[in-house]
Amino acid sequence: MNSKITREEAFELLKKYNKESFHIQHALTVEGVMRWYANELGYGGEADYWAITGLLHDIDFELYPEEHCQKAPELLQEGGVGEDMIHSICSHGFGICSDVKPEHEMEKVLFAADELTGLIGAAALMRPSKSVMDMEVSSIKKKFKDKKFAAGCSRDIIRQGAENLGWELNELFEKTILAMRSCEESIRGEMENLHR
Repeated sequence: MNSKITREEAFELLKKYNKESFHIQHALTVEGVMRWYANELGYGGEADYWAITGLLHDIDFELYPEEHCQKAPELLQEGGVGEDMIHSICSHGFGICSDVKPEHEMEKVLFAADELTGLIGAAALMRPSKSVMDMEVSSIKKKFKDKKFAAGCSRDIIRQGAENLGWELNELFEKTILAMRSCEESIRGEMENLHR
């Protein structure tokens, strides 16, 4: 798997189409989470590929929410992104805005973790620490059951994602919290740099 694009180029491409802090922070979070998962699941050699896919997965969402995953290939091709990665990026919208099915383990992880990072991120903001460092699986389970909390994060997709990977929900929750812990500090730094 070859990304054909450096991390720096990918970040510039992201910022070309995304100005909102919220979207950039989400992209950085999914990037960090994907890098952690690559290393955790034995794909360390492909960690950059996994991470860049995570960084660019919502490239078209801010400007073209109605055409999410439809507009992405065009923007990504113009940015020099390879076909493999375009396929992987489009697969995270499977069944919602894309008919590209997640096949590779990396695509299944992206599908499952993308929505879940939103839920965990929203839960972290409710904590006095505003951090995932002291987050427990039990508090995510509670938030997951509360349909009104972070209502935009689809519980069905998260469930489907865990199923695709052959994992229990708890395992997906636990791993994704650990993955988010691994990158929380560096994301904070990057977001501060953006606003300088």
